[in-house]
Amino acid sequence: MLINCVVYQDGKKLADIHVDDISVYLAKPECFVWVALKDPDAVELEVMKHEFGLHELALEDVRHGHQRPKIEEYGDSLFAVLHTIETGDDDELLVGEIDVFVGPNYVLSVRNRTRHGFQDVRTRCEHEPHLLKEGSAFVLYALIDNIVDRYFPVLEALGAKLEEIEDRIFEKHSLAASRAIIEDLYLLKRKLVTLQHHIAPLLEGVSKLSGGRIPRICLGMSTYFRDVSDHLERIVRTIEGRREMIVTAIQVNLGIISLAENEVTKRLGAFAALFAVPTMIAGIYGMNFQSIPELHYAYGYPICLAAMLGIDIFLWWRFKAAGWL
Repeated sequence: MLINCVVYQDGKKLADIHVDDISVYLAKPECFVWVALKDPDAVELEVMKHEFGLHELALEDVRHGHQRPKIEEYGDSLFAVLHTIETGDDDELLVGEIDVFVGPNYVLSVRNRTRHGFQDVRTRCEHEPHLLKEGSAFVLYALIDNIVDRYFPVLEALGAKLEEIEDRIFEKHSLAASRAIIEDLYLLKRKLVTLQHHIAPLLEGVSKLSGGRIPRICLGMSTYFRDVSDHLERIVRTIEGRREMIVTAIQVNLGIISLAENEVTKRLGAFAALFAVPTMIAGIYGMNFQSIPELHYAYGYPICLAAMLGIDIFLWWRFKAAGWL
């Protein structure tokens, strides 16, 4: 589906044009065309291939989709695959894909599986004509910068969730609640792995536009791409740090569970000792022998009971003082 087809000149919007007129303006070096598509079909892609002369390998990536983030050169043009990360209604991460073709005087963006559009990017570009004069390179920068900015709220939400789970770890709760905490931590770790999988490869691609052999199209925008690269590097480092925090949190939670089990074991051992002494004495006097001390003594029975009770009281006091009861 065609979203926009606009021609710009000297950093200002010239006109909305029909797809059939694209080649007319591409022939004018002072103009550049920006076309935006959403979930296009094969016919629309074939039309764009004819109008812009797109490379077949790049177009094949668009048709198949699900490509890893990357920025590749095809002659004097660039092809970028960018991934969007959005949060669904059930807090699941929704991954979309933006494919961008960038030539000396054109930009073609193809949006797939992405709910939120990029009208704010177009508005920003049109409000900065001094940068829009740089042409397609500035549009590519604005798109990448907008997508990277969208990563931060997702990452912050996951960070807040991690803090909430960490607070739960040190609360008194049952074994089932501890298991639920570990499940939540593991689910959070999976989300961070998903983020890293869809963000980290883009850092390598953007770095090509800000250092080393910079593509000719992006020569005037290398400083801006370096800023985006710094943001991506910070995001990647934050993801790695939070993954390590989750591993530590899981270990702490398991340690707390182990301590709780030890407490239960100590309590059971203490109660077993309290029952063991009376059981031992009663067992001795329950043996079928004739010569047992105090067997025929008139006060033997109450003395045995008093001894059992006295020893148990002493043991209870000792266990209580030691914190076992």
